[in-house]
Amino acid sequence: MEELNNLFHGFAVALSFQNVLFMLVGILLGVLIGVLPGLGGANGVAILLPLTFSMSPTSAIIMLSCIYWGALFGGAITSVLFNIPGEPWSVATTFDGYPMAQKGRAAQALTAAFTSSFVGALVAVIMVTFLAPLVAKFALKFGPPEFFAVQLLTFCSFIGMSKEPPVKTLLAMMLGFALAAVGLDSVTGTLRMTFGFESLLQGFDFLVAVIGLFGIGEILLTMEEGLAFKGKGGKITLRDVLDTWKELPKYWATSIRACLIGCWMGITPGGATPASFMSYGVAKRFSKDPESFGKGNIEGVVAPETAAHAAGTSALLPMLTLGIPGSPTAAVLLGGLLIWGLQPGPLLFTEQKDFVWGLIASMYLGNIVGLIVVLSTVPWWAAILRIPFPIIAPVIVVICAVGAYTVHGKMLDVVMMLVFGLVGYAFKKLKYPLAPLVLALVLGDMAESSFRQSMLISNGSIGVFWSNPLCGSIATLGLLLLIWPLVSKVWAAIRK
Repeated sequence: MEELNNLFHGFAVALSFQNVLFMLVGILLGVLIGVLPGLGGANGVAILLPLTFSMSPTSAIIMLSCIYWGALFGGAITSVLFNIPGEPWSVATTFDGYPMAQKGRAAQALTAAFTSSFVGALVAVIMVTFLAPLVAKFALKFGPPEFFAVQLLTFCSFIGMSKEPPVKTLLAMMLGFALAAVGLDSVTGTLRMTFGFESLLQGFDFLVAVIGLFGIGEILLTMEEGLAFKGKGGKITLRDVLDTWKELPKYWATSIRACLIGCWMGITPGGATPASFMSYGVAKRFSKDPESFGKGNIEGVVAPETAAHAAGTSALLPMLTLGIPGSPTAAVLLGGLLIWGLQPGPLLFTEQKDFVWGLIASMYLGNIVGLIVVLSTVPWWAAILRIPFPIIAPVIVVICAVGAYTVHGKMLDVVMMLVFGLVGYAFKKLKYPLAPLVLALVLGDMAESSFRQSMLISNGSIGVFWSNPLCGSIATLGLLLLIWPLVSKVWAAIRK
């Protein structure tokens, strides 16, 4: 009852005229940021953070968090329409969202993506509201071994649950790990594979790689196949949205699994990107029609979008209760809190009730406003498919180049985007999966740091990953998922 009373007080704070206005502005800016490849929620929030210094902390955090919700929604738009992930966590959405758009089902794909995002975020906000003390206590138990166990679980589940040939999946993942290793070694401080280039000290930027692999790679492939999009944007009506809503309840089990995965990865923190990949793999494994995944299965849109929003929202929980950001955007918001003179932690909930509960209430309201805004603009976004490819292709290339340049303000990033574009084109021609490469590139650094720190703690003993029930259960589950295809075949042979 105390949480409910505090939440109602938070709604009174969030529903003031100026906060509602900031909420709407934040959502619109966030959708725009999500649509532009390479900008990203974290970069968008960081760029706009100085504009909020003259606001009250409550209004500022409401606007910035709504930019985050908008970016989460907007990332699905270019993923579905152009196979270009507007955000890293939207990569998995391209696997089935883009094929649906090619088949003339852009409206259904976008409606499913937006609705699933709304459901995932709503579940996560409810969890933030009522489980904050328990989650804070749980997250305190995580050290390097636990972080590596979670990352191992992500890699193993992706290999074990993928329908791609294991050798190709492993080779793609190894290339991703190699690219992630370029730059300054965070543990010893030595340089690795920089070949004398100072610009490679920080390694390859994930966003630049994703823009090239998916955006430029797709443009090259489409040029080769006849300078035309395979899908055409038809007229979208309210009936399309309602028909999609009638279909979505069939995937309630997928949504529940995606919410659990997303909340788990957001709190621990694993992040929205691995959560979307893992949820997609789990949905494919449990689906009655796994062969249709990658060819335009709406369940392949529901799973990653639900998990990404659940993870992105729940990542704010450890940030508020412990000062541990669960995502890059949460880290930027954490910096904002410190600038505004607020110290994240358990005392924040008692000393700054207006701030905390106003923020939580704005999560509910911002999620609803975001869904209404993106659904009402579906016809405009889907109509982009009707623009002739020779006109839209140069525009997409320019947007990709601007997005890549925006990351660090360096022309080298634009060059690297083109190089990754050629790699993406080659992968698609040779029928190698891009997802394992992307996953290893984004998690490689974190996994390596967690593993090496664990080895230092245990004096080189790998038994540290089974040193406690929490870490041991996660690591064991990961290894079981890795050998799951082999176990399934043996079990099938025994049953015969």
